[in-house]
Amino acid sequence: MGYNRRRRSPLGVVTGFFARLVAVLLLAWGGGFLWFSLSLPGPAPLSVKTDAVVVLTGGAGRLARGLEVVEAKAAQRMLLSGVGRGSSRRQIAAAAGVAAKRLRITDLGYEAIDTRSNAEETARWMAAHQYRSVRVVTSAGHMRRALVELDRVLPPQIEVVPDAVPIPPRIDRMAAEYSKYLLRRAALASGAQ
Repeated sequence: MGYNRRRRSPLGVVTGFFARLVAVLLLAWGGGFLWFSLSLPGPAPLSVKTDAVVVLTGGAGRLARGLEVVEAKAAQRMLLSGVGRGSSRRQIAAAAGVAAKRLRITDLGYEAIDTRSNAEETARWMAAHQYRSVRVVTSAGHMRRALVELDRVLPPQIEVVPDAVPIPPRIDRMAAEYSKYLLRRAALASGAQ
């Protein structure tokens, strides 16, 4: 008795191929997401000294961490990157619930509107002050993408110290950050700026 194997139609072959491809891509994304979520960076010790600290606006605890760094003398000066146009030191201090005098050695960066422009603003600020090392303060989920952008624009001799602010574990935010990280890495790998 012979084995009678039905031939699949060309459409069935193509559909099967794409179904397998989607499954492989989803498994790869899921494995990467697991790595991304379980290996989030943490805060850097205050004993690590840098010339400057850059705080990327947009999340809770970032400004407080930047002030902690400056007040511990772990950095000489702070850039608050991504400040809304028209915001003053006094307004920022009031919103953060701190005395305005605590921001006396803080420069306000009004140019950045996203992570890419945060990095570009940081690079210009670092060059203007001739700093050779910087501590970057942002959320733990955002840190990897911020480092990719900084690596793109900072000279290789600049030391970058990640100082991540812990975030509450929300799967939707983590998935969004991971996806943006992957997309940006892919864009840079393909030659985009």
